[in-house]
Amino acid sequence: MKLVVSEQTNLYGSSRKKVKFVSVGILLWFFVVIVRLIDLQVLEHKKLKAEVIEQSQDLITVLPTRGTIYDRNGKILARSLPAASVFFSPVKEESLEKQIRNLYQLKNILSLQDSELSRIINSIEKRKRFTWIKRRIPLEIAEKVKKLKLPGIYLLEENKRFYPQGTLAAHILGGVNVDDFGLAGVEYYFNSQLRGEEGQQLIMKDARKREFFIETIKETKPGQDLYLTIDSTIQYLAEKELKRAVEKFQAEWGTVIVSCPWSGEILALANYPDYDPNTFPPDEKAMVNRAIQHTYEPGSTVKIVTAAAARELAGINWNTYYDCRQGYLVFGGTTVRDHVRMGVLSFPEVFIYSSNVGAIKIADLVGENNIHRMFKAFRFGEKTGIELPGEESGIIHPLEKWRKSSLRVAIGYEIAATPIQILRAMNIFATGGYLIKPTITIDQPRPVSPIARASFNPAHESLRIISPETAEQLTSRVFKPVVEIGTGREAMISGYEIAGKTGTAQKYDPELKAYSFSKHVASFVGFVPADNPLISMIVVIDEPKGPLQYGGQVAAPVFREIASKVLLYLHQMPQKLPEKMIIAKQDLKSSGVND
Repeated sequence: MKLVVSEQTNLYGSSRKKVKFVSVGILLWFFVVIVRLIDLQVLEHKKLKAEVIEQSQDLITVLPTRGTIYDRNGKILARSLPAASVFFSPVKEESLEKQIRNLYQLKNILSLQDSELSRIINSIEKRKRFTWIKRRIPLEIAEKVKKLKLPGIYLLEENKRFYPQGTLAAHILGGVNVDDFGLAGVEYYFNSQLRGEEGQQLIMKDARKREFFIETIKETKPGQDLYLTIDSTIQYLAEKELKRAVEKFQAEWGTVIVSCPWSGEILALANYPDYDPNTFPPDEKAMVNRAIQHTYEPGSTVKIVTAAAARELAGINWNTYYDCRQGYLVFGGTTVRDHVRMGVLSFPEVFIYSSNVGAIKIADLVGENNIHRMFKAFRFGEKTGIELPGEESGIIHPLEKWRKSSLRVAIGYEIAATPIQILRAMNIFATGGYLIKPTITIDQPRPVSPIARASFNPAHESLRIISPETAEQLTSRVFKPVVEIGTGREAMISGYEIAGKTGTAQKYDPELKAYSFSKHVASFVGFVPADNPLISMIVVIDEPKGPLQYGGQVAAPVFREIASKVLLYLHQMPQKLPEKMIIAKQDLKSSGVND
């Protein structure tokens, strides 16, 4: 009996130990749980909260409303209109495959290309929380997307750049990319002014990640408006006539610039081929603003500078005569030719009938130092500083690098210039000898109005390039007769006196390593009325095809058509026709010279 009692006691003691061990284990487990809960609630609360927030919200950049661009009369050329952008953000409750399938419902509505869909799907499969599907769509299209109520597809209000005049002034305006950043024209040059300041918005989803809410973190600041010097009507007239000429002569391209010579304000700047900024960017050929970005050997239009050097620096007499009967001249290892033999010509007649032989003989008398000096004074080889991107400076070689043949600069070869540089040079004569910087912007709207010569006040006398006597005498004795009896007769407008100069330059053919006899650049530069100019203009047509290829045949008529319409538009009354018209020499009159 004693033995039995002893065994029961041992069993009881063993059970108590087991219970005690289990109890301690349970207490320890509860302790660990409590500690973990405390850790989750207190120590890791901020971390978990941050993770939840990160998974349910996105911070995006909000683009400001871009400034409006106006012409000088307050007509809208570019503005930003309300639009919407479509983006994708995954919904937790929907399978990724189903959400991707939803995208195909948008393909036709948004006109998505296969390449665009591939990009979007690739981004989604990488588990990105935010993916743009289509930017800046019209509001009516956005409404169609909204009605589909597709999980993960959201809309965000934005603006879209709109050019209400279509192709009008395309090369001046330029264009913007999908993020409203200017890429060309004044949109690029004045991007920081037009763009404004960006804002920020927080896109937050609810717990189910279905609905989203937007909170503005930083307000946007709208961009500033911009007023241009161009007149939409004059711009339209220039573009219309330029297009007609380029197509008529099957030319490679053409450009026209119309300016007010007294202020330097550009009233029109046209290029053809052109493009529609609403579908920016265009193809590479149409993209180039050839008025300022293309350099070429200008040919006879720069003889205006040679004439100025002869009178201003060498004092060559008006009655000096030059023998041009041979029709060509060999010098410096090159041969200079006239289009026809012209006989013996006086100093003015050399330029009126655009004799290359006569101009080289005059330049030789003036001297290469003075020729180079005058071209540099006219700022060839320097940008004009117009407020447009990509302007070329052109080329005029340093005097120490000149060869004997470099004197051909006097007739527009071995020099590279832009159309706007040639127009700036002609404006020096129009203003009585002053160099005026071209400009494309004004502070506030104002219509075109003539600035009388008497009230013209240049910013500084250092802008004077030639004397008023030289400017006025060359205008009356050379540039007006060019249009009345010389190579620019096709620029004549009944009732108005016009001053101008033609140009026909052979193009260098790199394959032939010689100048082509079939490829030319035809141009005309001038101003009207000649005695107190309201407008000045340059017309350049590249590689006209057919029997008519000279500046007097191709470019001068374009000047006439544009100028006559602009004068009518600006209510410029015709001048009294001169009582006596200068009669050309019979041998020159019948020669058909059309340089």
